[in-house]
Amino acid sequence: MNWAAISFDWNQVRAFLATAEEGSFSAAARALKTTQPTIGRQVSDLEEGLGVTLFERSVRGPRLTDAGHDLLDHVRAMGEAATLVSMAATAHAEEVSGLVTVTATDLMSAQVLPGLLAPLRESSPGVRINVVASNDVQNILLREADIAIRHVRPDQPELIARHVGDFRAGLYASKAYVAREGMPQTPRDVADHDFVGNPDPERLIAPMHNIGIPLRPENFVMSSDSGVVVWELACAGLGITVLPEALCDPEPTLERVLPDLPPFQFPIWLVTHRELQTSRRIRIVFDQLVRGFREMDKLVRA
Repeated sequence: MNWAAISFDWNQVRAFLATAEEGSFSAAARALKTTQPTIGRQVSDLEEGLGVTLFERSVRGPRLTDAGHDLLDHVRAMGEAATLVSMAATAHAEEVSGLVTVTATDLMSAQVLPGLLAPLRESSPGVRINVVASNDVQNILLREADIAIRHVRPDQPELIARHVGDFRAGLYASKAYVAREGMPQTPRDVADHDFVGNPDPERLIAPMHNIGIPLRPENFVMSSDSGVVVWELACAGLGITVLPEALCDPEPTLERVLPDLPPFQFPIWLVTHRELQTSRRIRIVFDQLVRGFREMDKLVRA
């Protein structure tokens, strides 16, 4: 190893990573329990030491430059490696055990979380997981859950939020439906088909209009506020719906409708309380979810 090449300050790297993930110097300062001027100075010192500009400063806050994006993946890997080293160093001295409650939508809880959480049974067998499958926003501040998976970033300063990527979604229908009703050839054709989805069709109608599909409330022949039920309705051949690529592309009974349409995109945020800083069992589960999401196929990397 070329030890002479290792010359940066880890505190500067932590300040850069926290700023990139929290979105501002002030939020990074809260996350690292320091001050905004300290974070700003550490980031500037890192930029000077590396000879590159990592953030563009503006009234809207710091924005990553191309050089900053290039560095971010490497720094994240370093941060995760540091966490693993810390965990390994104390593994024999302290057995990590206890219950961690994770909440997500019912569809994500059923289709995504089992695979992401499975490695914990080997690495941390003392940690027990309670999955709360709910489409309501669970209140982390009231400790209804330890970790929540959300599609919007919370604005409470008491919470820690990590953007782990974005799901792409598209139009899907079962092969049985397409065989019976025909495959739409244009966006206008889609408006002549049945849809299944949320009980509030307006949530889908507006974005559909934006891509040239004049959908109407009358198109929605069946609905449910459960993502799992909508999934089953689509698989049963009852209509077209919008679902994540990561779930639908491997599913042999479903087929993409108009695959050349631009995909819908929605972010994935992991949210937890400040106890993440002190609770090893929550940290272990949180970090496993971060790794799992970032390794998923069909996920737009954060």
